[in-house]
Amino acid sequence: MDDKTTKRTEKPTMQERRENPRMLCADLVKIEWRDRNGAPQSVVANLEDISVSGACLQLDDDIPPQTTVKIYHENGDFTGKVRYCIFKDIGYFLGVEFDASTKWDARRFKPLHMLDPRRLNRPTEEEKSHPQPVVTH
Repeated sequence: MDDKTTKRTEKPTMQERRENPRMLCADLVKIEWRDRNGAPQSVVANLEDISVSGACLQLDDDIPPQTTVKIYHENGDFTGKVRYCIFKDIGYFLGVEFDASTKWDARRFKPLHMLDPRRLNRPTEEEKSHPQPVVTH
């Protein structure tokens, strides 16, 4: 490991572990937890993606895996446990698995900017097998 990367646990790859589709998003949320000494902590984090069962947040703080966190949004909150915390270039990326009693529902909370990556334009099988020629002048 180099000085720029701190790895707490292996981040699961998104394809093989995700049971529910995730939505890419960007919105600010407040996150609260207790540190190792039991002192309450609170910061603003960027919500990077969300699914029924969890979320990914980007923040400036390192929060250990298995820490219980509460994520506050404009219409309520989510409670969950940190599954991974990885430092990448600009901050820590935190994977949170929501508690069974806390599930995301877009009717209750829709992040400010949200994109379903399954809806991105992808070439059809026919387009793949018959690519259009590139014309240059």
